Amino acid sequence: MDNIRRLMFAVVMAIAYMAMGTEAQTIITAPKSNATMTNVTTASNVTTASNVTTASNVTTASNVTTASNVTTASNVTTASNVTTASNGTTAPNLIMAPVINTTVTALTDNIATNECGKTKLCAAKPENCDPAVAGSCFFVSAQQSSGQTFSFQLRGVSSGYIAVGLSTDSTQGGNDTTYVCANNNSNVNFFTALLDKGVLTINNTLPVDSVKGSVNGQIIQCTFSATVPNATVTRSTDTSFYLSISNGTFNSVTGTLGSPNTVLFSDKAVDLTSYNTNVLNSLNAAPSSSHAFGLSQAFLILLGVLGMMML
Repeated sequence: MDNIRRLMFAVVMAIAYMAMGTEAQTIITAPKSNATMTNVTTASNVTTASNVTTASNVTTASNVTTASNVTTASNVTTASNVTTASNGTTAPNLIMAPVINTTVTALTDNIATNECGKTKLCAAKPENCDPAVAGSCFFVSAQQSSGQTFSFQLRGVSSGYIAVGLSTDSTQGGNDTTYVCANNNSNVNFFTALLDKGVLTINNTLPVDSVKGSVNGQIIQCTFSATVPNATVTRSTDTSFYLSISNGTFNSVTGTLGSPNTVLFSDKAVDLTSYNTNVLNSLNAAPSSSHAFGLSQAFLILLGVLGMMML
């Protein structure tokens, strides 16, 4: 009897144990399956996070090609192409720009004839007179500096002004370029003017610079640098002019110039760069030719009278 009870107890216990095992297994497996499902769904739904394609698509930002394409700015070829200025074609022309400066500084040395016929063209009245010696010597010299720019020396006698003129034709006074040195209470005033029909009109617009001057009694001396105009009318070089020296009165109160008294006017157009040219004064030739004409006419009359007497 005891054995039967023990066997039944063991069977019950075994069934109970097995029942408890399946239940426990169900409890354990169920949560696991649920855990895997819930975790998977929530974790797998990280697609919204993994779809950071919107953020990774910073292609819009990386496409800073619009900014990196500063080729429009780097193409400063328009600015770097200052070849027009660096190509010494236009730049040197700026250096040649005419200068107008009529300020007069003191001339401490006397004008002399040294280098005449060698490095400068000279003309004088009387011919070959020495401007360094006291006396009524009118003298002008020209020395080329570059192109149309020349250094001039002018000396003469006057209580008013002395002037050198450049004419493009043999008729003096057709708006001839004129450089004037005037005696203003023993100081030199310098003017540029145009001579037309015997009247000097001051304009001070002709390119001139480096003016020096001195007055000693009635002896006026001045030196200056001037850019002369092109002398195309002479049908010679652009540096060929009819050269003249004159003097006249100067009113220091009104600043006006009297009509010029011409003492020298070259007999032909003179190239200022031909230093060995002998400048002849056409005003000296006129009296001698008329005098010669008078003698020949008198000689013909005398021959006529002698012929009548012999008849």
